[in-house]
Amino acid sequence: MMEIKTGTEQKAEVLIELVFSDGGYAPELPVSAKMKERGAQAWFYGRSPGEQDILIIGLGARNRFSMEILREAAGNAGRAIQDIGKKTAAVNPSCLHELFGSTLWPQEAVTAWVEGWQLGTYLFIKYKSVEKQPPVEWIQLSPDQQQDYATAAELGQIRAEATSLARDLCNEAASDLNPAAFVSRIQHIFAGRDVKIHVYEGEELKQRQMNGLQAVGAGSKYPPAMVEISYTSDPDAEHLALIGKGVTFDMGGMNLKDARDLSDARFDMGGAAAIIGAMDVLTRLKVRARISAIIPIVDNVPDGGAFLPSDVVRYPNGLTVQVVNTDAEGRLILADAILHAIRSGATQVIDVATLTGAVGHALGLKVAGVWGDAEYAEQLMQIGERNGDRIWRLPLVDEDEELLNSPYADLANLASNPYGGANMAALFLRRFVDSKARWCHIDMANTAQVPSTRGYKVLGATGYGVRLLADFVCEQISASERGGNS
Repeated sequence: MMEIKTGTEQKAEVLIELVFSDGGYAPELPVSAKMKERGAQAWFYGRSPGEQDILIIGLGARNRFSMEILREAAGNAGRAIQDIGKKTAAVNPSCLHELFGSTLWPQEAVTAWVEGWQLGTYLFIKYKSVEKQPPVEWIQLSPDQQQDYATAAELGQIRAEATSLARDLCNEAASDLNPAAFVSRIQHIFAGRDVKIHVYEGEELKQRQMNGLQAVGAGSKYPPAMVEISYTSDPDAEHLALIGKGVTFDMGGMNLKDARDLSDARFDMGGAAAIIGAMDVLTRLKVRARISAIIPIVDNVPDGGAFLPSDVVRYPNGLTVQVVNTDAEGRLILADAILHAIRSGATQVIDVATLTGAVGHALGLKVAGVWGDAEYAEQLMQIGERNGDRIWRLPLVDEDEELLNSPYADLANLASNPYGGANMAALFLRRFVDSKARWCHIDMANTAQVPSTRGYKVLGATGYGVRLLADFVCEQISASERGGNS
């Protein structure tokens, strides 16, 4: 872990200058307008050995500054400094008044900086024959020895580590993270924590009629499983179920995917990774809550025993679903998980999944979609604007339910027309939610990965949803303690 220092007399190898494109502060250097743009980086190297190097980090317009932009700046700075092998750095205190209106860092800014720095320097090189560059040893944020940033820095570290955990899980090769290995990994992650873990598999899946999982997993040599992580630090709290889709590899089943590069099919467990990361944060912070994290885990691959288009899946709530396309498998296993959550007594249900390509057509690649309870959706949107896991509410149009009709079963697992596919998936899932439960569905298929490195997002998995869900739970707890409605 990089150390946050204050008041050190040791001179850092690199001095970081944070500059606005339209701010009053300007270092005594030939800094161009281009260097001040959001995301820009520029080096001024020392002219002799031992002379301090200077790194300019552009923040863009002053009136658009936020903790998210600070996280981006930290990610860019951390990566730039680590890439050239420097070990120590300091933020020039002269720019702090421009940033924060004083010469002190607010606690939330320290958390954001550590979070961005750690995530921006993240690497997944497990399968590369290269050595990881040693991390920066320390950074000085304030010359004032009286400042104590330890708690804020630790919080940033915990959040970054949990998000990195989710990234690691998604980036992992499918051969090393098949359903059986995924179950073992979850058990290892939470060993020694104040949780109970139950793995539903084999005969118990049949007894509990988790027929969606059994159908989707029929083509894989690795049997499906449902993992439930129970965390009850406050037995009197409202029971929240967090559900994450865990398809470790999605070849589309018998509706085989066709593309030049299908390696990204391993990211189809991004929802499960988000739940695991959020639970990592919440259990490490020992928040007072009652949570069931429910993770249906399966491979969706074809072989002679795989489920087929036209198969009918029967669910224990009485609904039957005709499979018209085996590549719309996520909703089939999420239905199992939602029904299990309701049977377990959950009154709040949030499911998160890499569910549809359609959500990306609607919202692009930086904003996930959310459907369901209006108050929760609005709260998630506000949280996402603050912490960078951006999300936007989309509609549930009741009249569109008829597009899910099947002549052979109660529902089809894919709508009869190609429009509004993300909305159709949400309408499908709603049929399995008890009317008394508050429910939100998050489709993060478009935000699970990025194609290039920028800010604190690194090529590959993003770890989207970890901080969104953890912050949502913490806000719910705070509202409850204040006597709010939640």
